Amino acid sequence: MEKQANGDSQPQQAQEADLPTYANVQAQTQRSREASTLATEHHTFLEGGKGRKWLNLFVKSRSPESASLPVFVEGDVISGRVEVDLDKAESSKAVTVAILAGTTFVGQDEELFLKQEKTLWEGSKLSGKRSWPFSFDLPREVTIKEPDTQKEASYCLPPHFSERASPAYIDYRIVVKVKRGFLKVDQKLVTKFAYQPVTIAGQPSALRRLVYSEHSALLGPEGDPEGWKVLPPLAMKGKIFNTEEVELTCTLAVASPLSYAVGSPIPLIMTIVGEDTKALDVLTTSREGINLRLRRSMATGSDATNDSGVRRSDNHFVEECGGAVFWIVEGGPKKRVLHGELDISKTLKPSFKFPRFTIRYFLELLPFTAVGFTHTSPSNNVLLKEEVTIATRQAAGSMTRSYAPPGYEKPNVVDYNKSLGLLENGNQRFLGHHHGSGR
Repeated sequence: MEKQANGDSQPQQAQEADLPTYANVQAQTQRSREASTLATEHHTFLEGGKGRKWLNLFVKSRSPESASLPVFVEGDVISGRVEVDLDKAESSKAVTVAILAGTTFVGQDEELFLKQEKTLWEGSKLSGKRSWPFSFDLPREVTIKEPDTQKEASYCLPPHFSERASPAYIDYRIVVKVKRGFLKVDQKLVTKFAYQPVTIAGQPSALRRLVYSEHSALLGPEGDPEGWKVLPPLAMKGKIFNTEEVELTCTLAVASPLSYAVGSPIPLIMTIVGEDTKALDVLTTSREGINLRLRRSMATGSDATNDSGVRRSDNHFVEECGGAVFWIVEGGPKKRVLHGELDISKTLKPSFKFPRFTIRYFLELLPFTAVGFTHTSPSNNVLLKEEVTIATRQAAGSMTRSYAPPGYEKPNVVDYNKSLGLLENGNQRFLGHHHGSGR
């Protein structure tokens, strides 16, 4: 009986559980830009009955450890070698190596969107020790037929995607195949790898870049109109201490352009105007009073790439990814101005559009939650919604910084389903799929 393992002889499942986060991939990318980027060699193999490693795959990647899965970023060349070590000649037709990538939806077979294959050897008898180098240039884009029209269109390669209980998965792998011929079972060695596209956040306005570089105070929409998108004013109605009815006007400004890199803060400004000073005090002195969230929208199905497509419970899945904090910077009897930030987690996947599987992000303002204020709308009502783009890197030459005062802890939203590792119990179907699907 043959078994597959890696060079450290640890179970392959355990290694797949180490699939790196986007933050790790990004950090590895930045550290290795000027040095050799693909320096870590990974070794996986098939063992024979006597423990002989007869089929071996070696590949170099950006991963910091050989025991972890290989990591590649857009523009990388996947290179390595395949080795065989046989104690006797065996009937074989060919040895091939391939790069495969595909999407899998619960209850459906995988749909490949990338297949690059090379023949390393052809013949009739394979024997002794042999070694063949290989290399693949990953394309930036692939051409795919649109689900509805069947017309071909180009899409950037999406990132790898694997979360517990997810309705969809994106899987990248290297497959070595020894073809045995008619009526004989081919033997396959499969290694999954992480892939990250390179997407660049929008360049902040010239004034904001200057402010960041000089570590000076942030300018609002009046002083830096190009640096903000001011959303329509919103009327807020509610009661103070469940007795006095009040109405306030709230205006949210979001840093423009609406494109931000993982690991950076989104600058925000909230202006609240009203006649009731007590209501203004209640809403602006509570750190949790303004309920602004970052939410991820996963759309699947034939209209996933359509921004105005129909969203149903079986093709649209929303997850909360973070919350904003605000602090008062300007007070008056009828007007309060608050600055705020929403930290983008380093572990978030970037925004991307791909047939049948698209990830979008939205800022959503919910009813205020300050103690002493009761909003007339249900607490889960979305009052304002604005789409933002999450990228993998900052724009060249740009920088960001946090302005949050000391002691302002950012809301920590933890979703344990957002593991990038191997799926656990409840999805054994995909374990077999990922290991056995060499195609």
